[in-house]
Amino acid sequence: MSIAVLWMIAGVVLCIMEFIIPTAFVELTMGVSAIIVALLTPVIPHLGLQVVLWLGLSVLLNVLLQRLLPKTKSRIIEDSKEAQTLTEILPGQTGRVLYEGNSWQARCEDEEMAIAPQQKVYVLRRQGTTLIVMPEQALRF
Repeated sequence: MSIAVLWMIAGVVLCIMEFIIPTAFVELTMGVSAIIVALLTPVIPHLGLQVVLWLGLSVLLNVLLQRLLPKTKSRIIEDSKEAQTLTEILPGQTGRVLYEGNSWQARCEDEEMAIAPQQKVYVLRRQGTTLIVMPEQALRF
């Protein structure tokens, strides 16, 4: 079995794996890169150069794909829960909110907005131990 066939098999397997185990298109870009390297093996016969080319193409395609994907900005979600600020949340900084009976570290989704204490906010998502919130008045249309 030639090295080109091995690259092609690896590429197809990686592309299929992306559909089975989604990895934010990382496996897909690696698979496409492997297929490209398989097509270039007659021109680049040295395995070391092929591996370097595959790694470089994988990184390049991944970066390009991430830049092309639309950035979604979250607004109030149907399953968002209410919370109340305990401390002021300054722009770009964290404060504290009371959420489900516990005090949580929180940051405003809009990093240029401040939220006063004792304000009703909605929890949009969680990043580690920090809740990402938006004040109720900012979500009204």
